[in-house]
This record gives sequence, structure tokens and C-alpha cells, in this order.
Amino acid sequence: MSAATSEVLKNLGGLLPALEAVYQDLHAHPELSMQEMRTAGIAADRLRAAGYEVTAGVGKTGVVGLLRNGDGPTVMLRADMDALPVQEATGLPYASTATATDSSGKTVPVMHACGHDMHVTWLIGAATLLAKARDTWKGTLMPVFQPAEETAAGAQAMIDDGLFQRFPKPDVVLGQHVMVGSAGVLGLRSGVVTSAGDSLQIRMFGRGAHGSMPEASIDPVVMAAATVLRLQTIVSREVAANDAAVLTIGVLHAGTKENVIPDEALIKLNLRTYDGGVRQRVLAAIERIVHAEAAASGAPKPPEITPLDRYAMVTNDPSATRQVAEAFRDHFSPDRVRQARPTAASEDFGSFGVEWGAPSVFWFVGGTDPGQYAKAEQQGTTAGLPTNHNPRFAPVIHPTLQAGVEALVVAALAWLSA
Repeated sequence: MSAATSEVLKNLGGLLPALEAVYQDLHAHPELSMQEMRTAGIAADRLRAAGYEVTAGVGKTGVVGLLRNGDGPTVMLRADMDALPVQEATGLPYASTATATDSSGKTVPVMHACGHDMHVTWLIGAATLLAKARDTWKGTLMPVFQPAEETAAGAQAMIDDGLFQRFPKPDVVLGQHVMVGSAGVLGLRSGVVTSAGDSLQIRMFGRGAHGSMPEASIDPVVMAAATVLRLQTIVSREVAANDAAVLTIGVLHAGTKENVIPDEALIKLNLRTYDGGVRQRVLAAIERIVHAEAAASGAPKPPEITPLDRYAMVTNDPSATRQVAEAFRDHFSPDRVRQARPTAASEDFGSFGVEWGAPSVFWFVGGTDPGQYAKAEQQGTTAGLPTNHNPRFAPVIHPTLQAGVEALVVAALAWLSA
């Protein structure tokens, strides 16, 4: 461990109880995308208390801090803040009972089912520790609390609100995410880290009729069902075995009553890919199949295909990744720094580095109870552990909290050490 790292982290033990309280408070009070006013306020207050210049309301609810500490590199540390419309089922004493109004005006339950409450707490902790020990490093530290990662809107909203013009360009952009895995174990890789993600809505049109007279109808239920089955052949029959893609139908809805054939059906799907060419081929196949099934059914008008959101791939810069990996291996025991595999999850973290023209590095921190994870590994049942976006997903606070704070500090000091 470097002298600078040791000096910065010597205050972590005393800070952990306060950080645990922050985490539990954030977990109990989750906020939907672009509604993170309370969370942003907590982050801004903590940064101000630590001596940062703070700009709030960037991209609606985003928060940017600046701590200028002499000549040296600028390091951006990013955490996302938003929660999901999920009913919590963890049974924790600090479980969320919150509800909110979503963008469609519907009242929904809200839960931090993806760990963004842990991300915010990690960044508050790392920013606080680095501010307390600023005599050990030189440069500018820029913590960024981002809204709306779950809707792929937050990073771009901050960029569109002048992030690149209002703040110094970083020499490196760093971020991390809690995932299923033994708590405190880090996963890092060069190159592609998370997949590209595309979500589409498909409306298919038929002609309604009484359920007893299907001959008078053009049944959109059958049309949609045939489409769903045919879409499943894209990955199995049109994507090469040495490529990868995931195509999931998350919504299939039609009708209101069992004896009424409706006028239309709705499909929502999600596509994950790791290669631009594969992505284009699969998107083209989706369009081809949807239109062909509609035509085969005699649909009165063509289907409507509407993009819902889009995530670009997150790709780690090779040189910057080596620098972070070396710092991690110097600080953590060898069994706690592992080679990660690309994940089919998607993130908008990559927008900052790509659009700013700065190298970026993104890694994973395990959040599953180590004993529970070891047992599941031994039994070959890790797939059954609650994943991100599951109503039962909740990282164990210790050692996940400490590990994430340490990782951010160690990575930042790989650039900022005096």
C-alpha cells in the first residue's frame, strides 16, 4: 500500500458508522429516475461539508463537486443515484416502503434494487476521505452524482446541460458497480465491460371481433404470439456461435376480456449485444420479422416499432485499466482482484469518457454475503442468488461498504498521488 493511500484511508474506520447510516437512509428513501432531489441534496450537503465547490441541478438533479488541490491531473469519480419501480421484498429493517408517480402518471413502489444507494454512499465516503487528507495528493478531484441511469437518460442529460463546458476535462473517468459476487471482491477487465442495450416497443394492429367469431377478425394476439416465437430464432439461427446477443421479450399485452378479440397487441423487448455489427444485424432481423408476421396475418396497417432507450457499450481504456489494476493489486490481497467477464447488463457510464474524449475505467464490487456466495459456488447455484433488479437484492453492508470506498480512493490516487 502506498503512503498516500495509507494516509487517506486511516480515517475510514471512524467514518464507517456515519456512512452506514447514510446508506440505510438512502435505501429507505429511494427515488425514481430524474426525481432524485432528496438524494442529490444529501450528496451536495456532504460535499460542501468536506470543502468542495458544489454545483447542483446539472441535468436536472445531477451534482458535480470540485476540489482543486494544486497542479496535477483531474480525476472524475461517478456514482448513479436513481432507484427502480420495484416492490422491495428483502425483509430488511430499513427496507423501502416508498411509492412514487412514474413518468406515465402511475403510482408505483420504489426500491434501490440495483445498488445505486451503495454507489452514492461509496462516493460520499471516498470524497470525504480524500478531502481530509489533501496534503497527500495533488490535482483536481471531481465527484459526479448522476441521475437516471436506469432510463439511459442521466449521463446525456448532464452532458446536454453543459457538463463539458462548465467543468474541467478529466484525465480519467472512474466508476464502479455493486453486483452479485463475494462481498469485497473486485472484478476488472480491459475492453468491453457491459453490453450495448436497445429497448423497443412494437405495436401490432389487427381487427377486433367477438370471441365466438374469429373469422370476422384479424387477431393481433395470434399475430403477436407468432412474432414472439419467431423473434426467439434470431439469436439461435442468425447470430454466430462465437458472437453473443440476448433478446428478451419483457412485455406482451393485448385485450381486456376473454371473449373479445382486440384491435391491437403490444410487445416490448430488450436487446443486448457486444459488437456493433451484430447489433445492426439483430435490429434489422427484428424489423424484418415484425413486418413479415404482420403481413402474413393480413394486418390492416404496418406495425409501429418505437425505440425506448439505448445504452452504448462500456469499454475500458487498456492503459488506464492497467493503472487501476496495478493500484488494486498493490492495495488488496490477490484473491480480491479478479479478471471480470463482460456482462450483459448495460450502463450509460461510458457516455462521459467517450463524448469527453477521456479514458475511462469501470469495475465491479461484489455485494453478496461471502459465506452465502461460497456455499452457492460449491453447490453450483450462484444463478439462484438475488441479482440486481430483483425485489430481494440488497448488498451486505459489511464488507461491501468499506471495499467500495477503498476501491475509489485507491483508483483515484493512482493518478492523484503527489
